[in-house]
Amino acid sequence: MNIKEILKLSGIPVLIASLCCLSPVILVVFGIGTVSFASSLADTLYGEYKWYFRLAGLIVMAIALVLYFRRTKNICSLDAAKRQRNEIINTIALTLIVGVLGYIFFLYVVVHYIGVWLTLWK
Repeated sequence: MNIKEILKLSGIPVLIASLCCLSPVILVVFGIGTVSFASSLADTLYGEYKWYFRLAGLIVMAIALVLYFRRTKNICSLDAAKRQRNEIINTIALTLIVGVLGYIFFLYVVVHYIGVWLTLWK
């Protein structure tokens, strides 16, 4: 398994998990909402609902892993899963680590500095 496949598996879940702070930025960038509305929305979404977004990201990552194993690795039965147990465990662990690190970097560095640049938060 190469890094490109890992990034494919963890890219969309990272994006979904960071929507709590990314959605107000998108609203301001596209001119759909004002800065004050986006700032209050970010406070609400990150303060009260951040764990729901993180859970949604994990669910999407689990779905992506199941589809990856079924479609590309042809692991559709428990016997096939038992035979390739080490590969499954390593892929899940690597994808989870890359996903968590990607989430931390994307949310707390990229989205944060875009929000500071747009004066959504300080």
